[in-house]
Amino acid sequence: MKNKKINGENYYLVCERKPIYFTLIAVAGFFGAYTYLLRGNVFCNAQTGNVVLMGLALGAGDWAEALYYILPISAYVFGAFVSELLPVPVKRHLSVRWDTVLIGIEIIAVVALGFVPDTAPVQISQVTINFIASMQYNTFRQAEGIPMATTFATNHIRQIGVGLAKEIQHRHSTDKSHRKKLANHFEMLLFFAVGVVFGTVMCHLIVGKAIWITLIPLGIIFGSFIHADLTYEKDMLDKKPSGH
Repeated sequence: MKNKKINGENYYLVCERKPIYFTLIAVAGFFGAYTYLLRGNVFCNAQTGNVVLMGLALGAGDWAEALYYILPISAYVFGAFVSELLPVPVKRHLSVRWDTVLIGIEIIAVVALGFVPDTAPVQISQVTINFIASMQYNTFRQAEGIPMATTFATNHIRQIGVGLAKEIQHRHSTDKSHRKKLANHFEMLLFFAVGVVFGTVMCHLIVGKAIWITLIPLGIIFGSFIHADLTYEKDMLDKKPSGH
């Protein structure tokens, strides 16, 4: 199903709109602060670091340490696996989108993590966030037609560099179309940083229960999705978000 046109412009699903992406990446920034400060000094939103650490352990002959990193990497793989398989059955059996279900799963996971004692093994929180971050990364792919990542900042930093280069290349041209993309990536990076800062403050103030703060933005997103699925986007449940 192609994008509807309203007043000559493409209609983007609620789950594709920029405010949703800004909110999700701010939550991801909060998760980054939470896992680093309180759950083992690691970042669980992506897996590059874990692969590097596993390679370092293998190179040093520390087999037990290397095997440990299989756990978070596997959780991330499983998250992508689940988020790739579930959208079709969700569409068949429910009156909501997979994106809505995913946010519901994230909310349940966050509620559960808030009850995990500070003395519990950090792997419980790490693996849980590995799993939900992977599902989120694989599900939310494009914000209003522009490829975006909602769980880490690396690509946004790269795209800012690309956009600045294009600003120089097009300095004598009337074509300034690159500016919209540059601004969007800058905004995503900014919201990620805000999430990290706010997460840091909250983790210092209320420790493990700080993760419950993310229930507010996640709850707002969930409510927006449910409302759209059951009302004005009810006849568009078959429409795939951009990038899928």
